[in-house]
Amino acid sequence: MSDRLTFDMVSPEKHLFSAEVDVVTVPGSEGDFGVLANHSPMMSVLRPGIVLVEDGGTTTRYFVQGGFADVTPDGLTILAEQALAVDGDDKDALQDAVTQARSRVEAETDEQKKAEAETVLRVLEEIL
Repeated sequence: MSDRLTFDMVSPEKHLFSAEVDVVTVPGSEGDFGVLANHSPMMSVLRPGIVLVEDGGTTTRYFVQGGFADVTPDGLTILAEQALAVDGDDKDALQDAVTQARSRVEAETDEQKKAEAETVLRVLEEIL
């Protein structure tokens, strides 16, 4: 059995990541969880947060909002409704996401949806 985790992350816009890595930390709806090679199969809903991809002493961060994480014997696949690289060329996209999140908070009248929008905004502001 390999000691490396096969990891793929996709969003509707693009295929963000595909490689073998050491470990991935995922923001699940019940809390963050780490996935290593040979992890037990499971599925989780994603909450707004940061996916940490660790490989050979390097950590890459992605902001995700909504979607699923699927752990199988073959590896981990994240299907994200929205995903942006935090450490890279997506800084403008990240700023745009903050602006959109602020607009959603201001415009939302439903209390539950407003709370969800505030959570997304808070995570994005922490990243910036």
